[in-house]
Amino acid sequence: MHDSDAPAPGRKRRVREQTPVQRALGLLVRREHSRKELTRKLQARGIETEAAEAAVDKLSEAGWQDDTRFAENLVRIRASTGYGPLHIRAELGTHGLDSEQVAAALATFEGDWTENARDLVRRRFGDAGPQELPQRRKAADLLARRGFDGDSIRRATRYDPED
Repeated sequence: MHDSDAPAPGRKRRVREQTPVQRALGLLVRREHSRKELTRKLQARGIETEAAEAAVDKLSEAGWQDDTRFAENLVRIRASTGYGPLHIRAELGTHGLDSEQVAAALATFEGDWTENARDLVRRRFGDAGPQELPQRRKAADLLARRGFDGDSIRRATRYDPED
């Protein structure tokens, strides 16, 4: 490397400050965000509330941010990773979605919650499922922590491979 290749001393590269919309879009290209989450993240990065809300409104109008799409995506991801409807409903509630939006998102799930519970139990306890009462209790506790309802838990912990 020659001395002429080095930047001149005292000369700094000028970094252009991103607008709130650019910062919000940078977050959205990584993954979906709810309006509430996106606004909160912008505020955490030093953007004033009004500017953050205006940026989220602009991106929402342009179709870059959509709470319905976010909610449906979250249901699909959480269901595929072994979470039940009670957990997912609660998580969607933390994103500022109303009960109608939450119900609509959960209605897009095309699987069977009991089968999801059984799959989780099979992964943890083998194909035969929990055989003894202590194992059944452990399986039931796992499913309850994961947000499955009582009916799904009963069916999954008393699983008979011949069903």
